[in-house]
Amino acid sequence: MKKRIFRSIIAVAMTVLIAGFVLAVSFLYGYFRDSQVTQLREELAIAALNVNRYGEEYFDGFDSSVFRFTLVAGDGTVLYDTQASAENMENHLDREEIKEAAESGRGSSERYSSTLTERTFYEAVRLENGDILRISASQATVGALIIGMLPGIAAVILAAGAVALILSERMAKKIVSPVNGLDLENPEKNDVYEELAPLLTKISRQHRQISRQMAELKREKDEFDQITQSMSEGMVMLDKRGFVLSINAAAMKLFEVSGSPEGRDFLTVDRSPEMSRAVREAMERKRSEFRGERNGREYQFIISRIDTDGETAGVVILCIDVTETAFAERSRREFTANVSHELKTPLQSIIGSAELLEAGLVKPEDTRRFIGNIRNEAARLVSLINDIIRLSQLDENSGPVPSPETVDLYGLANEVAAELADRAAERDVKVTVSGGPCMMSGVRGYLYEIVYNLCDNAIRYNKAGGSVEINTGFKNGSPVLTVSDTGIGIPPEHQSRVFERFYRVDKSHSKETGGTGLGLSIVKHAVAYHGGTIKLDSEVNKGTAVTVTF
Repeated sequence: MKKRIFRSIIAVAMTVLIAGFVLAVSFLYGYFRDSQVTQLREELAIAALNVNRYGEEYFDGFDSSVFRFTLVAGDGTVLYDTQASAENMENHLDREEIKEAAESGRGSSERYSSTLTERTFYEAVRLENGDILRISASQATVGALIIGMLPGIAAVILAAGAVALILSERMAKKIVSPVNGLDLENPEKNDVYEELAPLLTKISRQHRQISRQMAELKREKDEFDQITQSMSEGMVMLDKRGFVLSINAAAMKLFEVSGSPEGRDFLTVDRSPEMSRAVREAMERKRSEFRGERNGREYQFIISRIDTDGETAGVVILCIDVTETAFAERSRREFTANVSHELKTPLQSIIGSAELLEAGLVKPEDTRRFIGNIRNEAARLVSLINDIIRLSQLDENSGPVPSPETVDLYGLANEVAAELADRAAERDVKVTVSGGPCMMSGVRGYLYEIVYNLCDNAIRYNKAGGSVEINTGFKNGSPVLTVSDTGIGIPPEHQSRVFERFYRVDKSHSKETGGTGLGLSIVKHAVAYHGGTIKLDSEVNKGTAVTVTF
């Protein structure tokens, strides 16, 4: 701004200076010209009077550097000149002022000399004897005057520049200082130049408009953040360069990110080749997806391209936890295969025994054994079907809804211990019940299934001379059931899967002990029905303890 003010002041100063100089020179030059002509005429009149009286002797001893007198005869011959020899001068009859004086008694003219850059004025008068007396004087031209004044003009220009610099500095400070002090947050409250009022009004209007837009953007961003941060699915937004624009809490937990990765390359968040390939594919084909494992869970990653005005703006990565779905799919496949196998095995045994009996290939003394085998396998088949039906009802919450009632876990444990006493005696296992009355609200049938199956398993997989203890009580106000045994135990790698349907740790041993392979799965679903949790503690060859907290 200071430069502009300086240039403006210099331009104005130079314009005024040049205009004033031109006017002054024009006026003064005209004034002095007229004064000089008048003076020439006066001097000529005095000289003519004296020449008429005294003749050429009047000029004896005449010395003037201002005026020049020339005496010319009527035929133009120069008779006398105060600054040159008359003999060497040419005839002056053709001079304009000489002609006019010869004809009318008085003449005048002016001539310009480009070599001398000056103008000469001539005045002539006819004397009484017919001769003509001429006076002349020179005056510098306007150009010569200007050239002569150049040092002064240069000094004035320098002075004007210095003044302009000082004034521009001061004016810039005076102009800029209030502008720098403007409160742009409250434009209309500023007390400055009137000329700035329209600008401040416009700024105030734009400020209000921007504030409204910012508030709207913030509201929309807050809504977006609330929605994305509350999502159980992970979501990551990338720009077209692959840099993170936004990431929600679920995605940060999934990718184990510490600190905000926004503004960083997504490769710093996830370096897996599958993800990089899927992102590139989405950029090219608009969409891609794949399944991958993260932190022991299975996720479906869906990557979609975002287009804005026909151009790629980035991609959105949606991370959906499909662990339960994948587990359910796998469980359904395994369940179908296991059910087919478990149903087929007793049926084949029944059919085989029946065919042998039908063909008469069984000795009379072995008939009872074959019939007993058919009955046992049929009972096993019925037990398996009943377990499948109960498990299906628990899994799908189908069938009649059982009514909850107040049940004493301690009493229920004693009932189960009494029912399993004969089986425990056959395997030389001692079953004891400890604790005390433990009243809770629940479905008696489901609670009985829990205690029964846990105790049955503890007896089946125990050692000869081993023991099973059923304990009931309260912990932190919650009913707790614990069934512990001194059996063969469960290896650590199998402990997370023993509650799956038909899962057996040792299939050969399980075949000997019997069972359908659904007992612990029924326990898991019955406990979940009551909103409880199961804890398994087991050590190989030392025993197992299952704790159910309701």
